Amino acid sequence: MSSVEQTIKAHILSEYLIGEDPDALATTTPLITSGILDSMAVLKLVLFLEEQFTISVDPHETTEEHMDTIEKIALFVRSKNASLA
Repeated sequence: MSSVEQTIKAHILSEYLIGEDPDALATTTPLITSGILDSMAVLKLVLFLEEQFTISVDPHETTEEHMDTIEKIALFVRSKNASLA
């Protein structure tokens, strides 16, 4: 797991899955479609990503395509900030 994925996973565990087993959250675990993240949580996650990784996320980019798994989020973040690739 990359440092980008580790950072995202740690944030999700500390904000949305408090007390849950970290091993139960895989990089491919659905976050939106499983109900772990609702629309408000996605907005909060986007604010975290923008600050943590120095990126800018347009509202139309906050979709399942980019935000449904840690793997997809990390790929999206790397596409926005080439220095993380």
